Amino acid sequence: MRRYAVGTIAEGATKYFYIRDCETMDVVLLPSKYLKHKTRSNRSPNTVKRAAFAICYYLEYLKEIPMEIEQVYQLDYEKQTEHFVDFLHWLKGGNHKQDNNLKSINNGTCNAYLEDVFRFYLFVEAEYEQLGSLKVLSYNYHVAANAVGVQKKLRYQSFKGYLKAEERNVRPAEHEEIITILQACTNCRDQLLILLIAETGFRIGEILGVDYVHDIDYQRHMVGVYFRDDNENDARAKNAEYRKAKISEETYEFLMYYLAEYRELLQHQRFLFINITGKTAGQPLKVDSVYDMLNRMEKKTQIDLTPHMLRRYFANMRRKAGWRLELIQQALGHKHINTTIKYLNIVDDELLEASQEFYEKHSAMYGVEKLL
Repeated sequence: MRRYAVGTIAEGATKYFYIRDCETMDVVLLPSKYLKHKTRSNRSPNTVKRAAFAICYYLEYLKEIPMEIEQVYQLDYEKQTEHFVDFLHWLKGGNHKQDNNLKSINNGTCNAYLEDVFRFYLFVEAEYEQLGSLKVLSYNYHVAANAVGVQKKLRYQSFKGYLKAEERNVRPAEHEEIITILQACTNCRDQLLILLIAETGFRIGEILGVDYVHDIDYQRHMVGVYFRDDNENDARAKNAEYRKAKISEETYEFLMYYLAEYRELLQHQRFLFINITGKTAGQPLKVDSVYDMLNRMEKKTQIDLTPHMLRRYFANMRRKAGWRLELIQQALGHKHINTTIKYLNIVDDELLEASQEFYEKHSAMYGVEKLL
């Protein structure tokens, strides 16, 4: 049995995370104080949730060694490095999970958990200056502004023991797969959800945060993404961005059909996507429920489909239609164009064909014949 567990408590529309000692049933104060600080700093609930689990796993690791947080500070540079590298391999080995049948955790996720642990240590150092600082982190600072213009003082991390990042090999959904899944769905809510992600390229958290009263332009058939920090289903627009996407006439008509079909449930709240059965009928749909639905569809059709694959489908379909790379980047809400490039299913044959076509049109661009 695990010693530590993540818990939540609601205060109005705000959800707070904490860590509980399962043996004593006490709240573990220092990490819980840190999580409360992150929530009050207006970090997204999913960001705080990931930090909560990362710290919870780290506490399990400390228990197994065994070691206390204060003792980590007393280690020299080499031993601290070894300590955190061992934690990464502990995660990689699946020791943080009780279910041995779970898929192997990738290196990027392990590194992200360790980064959350380092952020927790920085909080500890700010609270208890007498502990000093971790030797594996450097002391160089720079000031950077986030997506909404708020400046933060950031400390460079000199830790060199991160696992080598693996290339994220997510394929785009195929058009025929989407049609098959749509036909297998048992209700129009799930069908509309799939259609809107495929036609807008929105992230799952963004699409679940759509307010059907304020975020849909019913005249121009456009759906908008707006940042809010009070969505009760924890859905937020990433990077505090604002953008809109136009949908097809057919999907707009299907949206109207959905709104009419579930008008009695929808009228009591503002979210477009809701639970349609059971005791939670009428409440906002959450991400976990979407993945549960897609898992059921996979068992039914043998087709693995995820919201991220639908985003990549959107990107590749627009590229094939001739959209400029910058337009696709803007539609997807990417900060960096390199991220957009990774979404596009550009294969070597396409690059070869494009290069051949270019040189056929510009064969004499360097005047090489005069050099012979």
